[in-house]
Amino acid sequence: MTTIDETARRISTAEVIVEPIVYVVDDDRLIRGMLSSLFRSVGLQVRLFESARELLQSKLDDGPSCLVLDIRMPRLSGFDLQAELAKSNIRIPIIFLTGHGDVSTSVRAMKAGAVDFLTKPFREQDMLDAVTAALERDEKRCNEERSHSDLQDRSALLSDRERQVMALVTGGLMNKQVASKIGIAQQTVKIHRGNLMRKMRAKTLADLVLMAENLGIRGREKEVN
Repeated sequence: MTTIDETARRISTAEVIVEPIVYVVDDDRLIRGMLSSLFRSVGLQVRLFESARELLQSKLDDGPSCLVLDIRMPRLSGFDLQAELAKSNIRIPIIFLTGHGDVSTSVRAMKAGAVDFLTKPFREQDMLDAVTAALERDEKRCNEERSHSDLQDRSALLSDRERQVMALVTGGLMNKQVASKIGIAQQTVKIHRGNLMRKMRAKTLADLVLMAENLGIRGREKEVN
């Protein structure tokens, strides 16, 4: 079983560009205070909100984060807040929290996209385990988004002809076939291929194929017409 000390070490050694943050939305002041102390004890940043509306009116930070969210609150419930976040395309892992746990509520929470569901009173370690897992999941998402953004920036450096060559060579065509397809000399294809490999920072053709797939241009006919 993971201990609180082990959780603290796990969080402190995580390789993230931006420090992870936990958002807590609960109308119970005592619960907010307890969770704040717990998360800060393992080195996590915490932002507390008394209501769902208060969080919606705030700017959420970039970087890995998760949301510990009480389900039953006045006016906007936890489920209402989850729906509002989804409408705004804010993809934050949610740990639903309730003092009235039952099977139907748990099922609804998981269907709403919760990564975990805890019933009050909860064990501190269970909460820390849930938050750690949620932050690791969101860190992975953030890293993937940064990687894709970097890939798009590199592809923007390509000329139209280089994009044509990239689409064809990653689609399986040899240099000679590419030259015939787009009506240029084979030597010119080699030059374009070398340039695009450098601009995309691809060390091998396999690297370039993966990049083309992520960009959605591998073998696309519209890139070569």
